[in-house]
Order: sequence, then C-alpha cells, then structure tokens
Amino acid sequence: MIFRQLFETESSTYTYLLSCQDTGTTALIDPVIETVERDLEVLQQLGLRLDYAIETHIHADHITGGRMLRERTGCKLAGPALDGLPCRDLGLREGEPMRIGNLVLNPLFTPGHTDTHHAFLLDLAGLPMLFSGDALLIEACGRTDFQSGDAQTLYHSIHDKFFVLPDETLVYPAHDYSERQITTIGQEKMRNPRLGKGRTLEEFVQIMNDMDLPYPKKIDWALPGNEACGACPDNLPPEKERLCELDRQG
Repeated sequence: MIFRQLFETESSTYTYLLSCQDTGTTALIDPVIETVERDLEVLQQLGLRLDYAIETHIHADHITGGRMLRERTGCKLAGPALDGLPCRDLGLREGEPMRIGNLVLNPLFTPGHTDTHHAFLLDLAGLPMLFSGDALLIEACGRTDFQSGDAQTLYHSIHDKFFVLPDETLVYPAHDYSERQITTIGQEKMRNPRLGKGRTLEEFVQIMNDMDLPYPKKIDWALPGNEACGACPDNLPPEKERLCELDRQG
C-alpha cells in the first residue's frame, strides 16, 4: 500500500491517501478544499490517479475538497449512505466493505459527533489501521454539542466499535491541534482524559456537558457547502471566494 498522511493547517485536518500498489486504485479520506492543489500535486508525484474521495461525515469546520477533486480528476465521491446526499456517487454502510483495489476498507457506524458519522477500518497484513474521523481523536474526541451530536451515543460508539479492537490498532484521526499524528487503541484506553482508565458513561457525559466550547466559527457556511459535496454556498466569506472559482465557473 502507498500511504500518506497530509495536513491542512487552518482547520487542523488530516487527509489520508491510500493506494493499492497492485492496481493503482487510490482514495483520499476527508479532503479539504484549501488543499486540493496540494493533493493533486502529491498524486502526480506518486504517479497515481484518484478514484475515490471519501468522507467520514458532513464537516462543520471546513469545506470538503471532494467536489473540486471530482471536477479535476473524475473520481467518485463516497460517504455515509445515511447522509442521503444526492451529489455523492457511493453510499457507504457498515457491513458493506469498500474495495480500493485489493485494499478492503470497512465502514464502522460511529454516531455521536454527528448522527451519521462513520469511521473506516483497514487491516493491512494483520496490522489494523483505524481512520477514526472526528469520533476519536488523540487523547480527545469530537464535540457533541451541535449538529446532531450526543455524548451518550458517542461514548457507546467508541466503546462498542473502537475499544473492542486490538490495542495495537493504529488510530489516524481527522484532526489534531497539538502537532500529533497518530495514536493507538491501547493508548487511548489508558491515556484519553475523557474516556480512558475505565471512565463511566456518566463521567463522560458530564465532561462533555461541562466543556462550554465556542460556537464553531465556520459552521454556517461549511455545513451547506458540505451538504452539496463541496459546492460553495452564497454566504461564503470573501476571503474564501478564491477557493471556489472553478466550482462557480463550472
């Protein structure tokens, strides 16, 4: 497998490139519109074509690069079928593996950050790799105070879908805000201050309810943009207009 972990600094978002070396089939997980040109350059440097742009959920902190990547490469857009977005080409469901060439990506329904959130599990020659989206972060987890979030639901998603995986499972989150790149299931079970060391459901819910986080600064334009798979909404801030020139020309 060819693998790259790519970072967008403004929203602290990780995008993941996965490519099957046998077939050349390639996917990007959670691309960001600000870094479409970078992603295309990485693909060119590696001699790869892009086949899929995959979303873990409808983001509130950035606009996806999916639509623009499809316009530039002809790739297919994929994400949770529960989102019901007609602009996507493929709807993903738990229990229905997605093949990226000879790589098998298993969707895991993990609501709580949003009510349709999915993570993706890849078993590479016995080494499990979990792309956890916003559900589980490095010694943290996704917010549950907006966009259909629910702390109790997220607790069960993490315990029932993630913490049952082998401790050595590598966890690649959709964000990190402290210059960290990777964690493991074993580390999160021990060190996560919200979930580790056997924290109870009641303790977790109290922690999440007491966080008192500010209103997401991009949500009012990021959500409608992502509900259209990366189209630029009318209320886009002027400083972001340049990102969508291709979209509005097309």
